[in-house]
Amino acid sequence: MRRKDREIRGIREIAEIMRRCDVCRIALNDHGYPYIIPLNFGMELSEDGRITLYFHSALEGYKRGLMEEDSRASFEMDCGHELQYFAERGYCTYAYESVIGRGRISILPEEEKAAALRLLMDHYHPGKEAGFNPAAIPRTLVYKLCAEEICGKRKERKVLDHEKSREQGS
Repeated sequence: MRRKDREIRGIREIAEIMRRCDVCRIALNDHGYPYIIPLNFGMELSEDGRITLYFHSALEGYKRGLMEEDSRASFEMDCGHELQYFAERGYCTYAYESVIGRGRISILPEEEKAAALRLLMDHYHPGKEAGFNPAAIPRTLVYKLCAEEICGKRKERKVLDHEKSREQGS
């Protein structure tokens, strides 16, 4: 990473950023080109600091074929977006947090699907134990991406000198 001052190294802090994200984009190998798909996701942080992402889709389709041909995948997610425009300086910047990584995707067997789907529901309905129709499980492809490499990055909101003095004065 070029900007080491923006790098986030702690896996727990990276996981917190991931919990704030709504979408995970995965990139699969499409015969030498990246095939990028935005997906809803669930995640799990193991005791030893390993992150596993969970996804769901239809049982058949293009993405399943690509996953079966090559299990390698990259992923990206981001949040905390804030565009800042400082007209008096003719300056624009953008605050954000992001996570990228790569690993291998595998399709889950039937007996592991329900637990993974609960993680997806928990991501979007934290603390609510939101249910889902178990009849959908056999009609749903559930797969996981075990992160082998992962890094986070944060660009803080920029505060100009005149804003600092205003904040200190109030």
